[in-house]
Amino acid sequence: MFKNISVAVIILTAIILLTGCDNLLEDYRETITEHQAAPYVRPPTEQITVSNFDEFITTLINLIMDHETSIKVLYEGEDVQAVLLRAGDEIMHEHPIGVYAVANITLDATRIVTHFEVDIEIEYKRTKEQLDSIVTVATELSMRQQLLSKMSEYVEEAVFRTRLRLDEEIITEFVRDIYYQNPHLIVMLPIVTVEIFPEEGSDRIYEIKFGNMESPMMMQRFGELLTHYIQRNAQLAFGSTDPELLLSLVSSLMSSTDFNEGASRTIHVHGAQNLAATAFGALIRGNAVGEGFAMAFKALADELGFDCRVVLGHYDGMIHAWNIVLLYGDFYHIDVAMCVVNGLEAAFLKTDEDFEDMYSWDRENTVICEGELTLDDIPVPEDPDEPDDPDGSEDQNGESNNEEDGPLI
Repeated sequence: MFKNISVAVIILTAIILLTGCDNLLEDYRETITEHQAAPYVRPPTEQITVSNFDEFITTLINLIMDHETSIKVLYEGEDVQAVLLRAGDEIMHEHPIGVYAVANITLDATRIVTHFEVDIEIEYKRTKEQLDSIVTVATELSMRQQLLSKMSEYVEEAVFRTRLRLDEEIITEFVRDIYYQNPHLIVMLPIVTVEIFPEEGSDRIYEIKFGNMESPMMMQRFGELLTHYIQRNAQLAFGSTDPELLLSLVSSLMSSTDFNEGASRTIHVHGAQNLAATAFGALIRGNAVGEGFAMAFKALADELGFDCRVVLGHYDGMIHAWNIVLLYGDFYHIDVAMCVVNGLEAAFLKTDEDFEDMYSWDRENTVICEGELTLDDIPVPEDPDEPDDPDGSEDQNGESNNEEDGPLI
C-alpha cells in the first residue's frame, strides 16, 4: 500500500515539474471572484430646522446670499401661515438684501406630523457676484475711502450697505469731493446714478453706477498714463524755495499746454465729460480749459507735497476753475489758465481782493487768501538742465551754433 502511495507521489511530482504550477492551479484561479464594493451613497444633507420668525428670516437671508433657488426648511413653531406671510412681506419690501436682490419668493408649508416642511422658491434680479460685492460701511470716512478705491479702479458699479442717512445728492457730492481731491488717481469725474433699497429705513443698500466716456479698461490705461506724466513732470520742477518750485510748475504748464477757448465756451458745468476739463487733457493732450489746468496743477503740486486745492467758480461770467495753495502759512490764488492767456502777473500768487472783480466763488466755504508775497518777490529760477545759451546763438568765439539740420532736442 505504501508502495502504491509512493508511486502516486512520484507521478504527481513529475506532472508538476513538467506542466508548472500555473497550469496545475489554473482551474482554481478561475473560481476566484474579485470583491465588489457597494456603490457610494452620499449621506443625507443636514436638514435646516427653525422654530420662530427671527430664525426663519435669518435662514432666508443666508439662502439669498448663497443665491439658492429651491430648498426645503423644517419649521417647528406655531402659526406657520402667519410667519410665512410676514417673512415674504419683509423680504420683498423691508429687508435691504431682499429688496435689492429678490424678484419673487414663494413659501409653501406642508404639515408632517409634529412640524411643517416649508418649500422655498426664490427668483433673483441680481447675480451672485453682485451680492458678493456688497460692502458694509459704518462711517462716512469708510464710505469715502471705499468710494475712492472703486472710482480709481473705474468699476461700473459699487454697492454699499450702511445705516448712514444718505441720499443720492449726498453720495453725488461725496463723489465730486473725492474726484477734485485726487486728480492723480481719477482721470475724469464720472456721471453718477444711485438706487436705494429699500427707499425708507435705517438699514439700506446703495447701488451706485458710474458712467465714463470710455470703457473701464480704457480709463485704467488713461490713469496709468496720467500717473506717469504727473511723476515725470513733477520731477522736472526746479527751484531752491517753495515759491520758485510753484513758479516752475506754472511755467512748465504754460509752455506745454494751450488754453482751449472753444471748449471753455461750450462747457457749462464743472466736471463735464470732456478731457479738456481734466489733468489728462492738460498734461497729455496739451490743451485744456480752466478746470483742466487746475486739476493738472493740483496733481503736480500734490506730488511735491504742497497743500493745493481746486476752486470751482466763474471768471467773467463763464464757468471756470483755478487753485489755492498754502505758502509759508498764507493762502494764495493761482490761475494757470489765466496765466496762459494774460501772463503770470495776472494770476500768480493773488489775494481775494485781487480776484474779486473778475472772479466769483463760494467765499463762505473757502479759505481766505491774503498773503503778502507777489510775483515780484520771487527770483526767476534757473533751470539746471537749460544750457547757458538756450537759443544757441553764439559760441565762445561769437559764432553761431545753429545747425542747418534743425533745432537741438
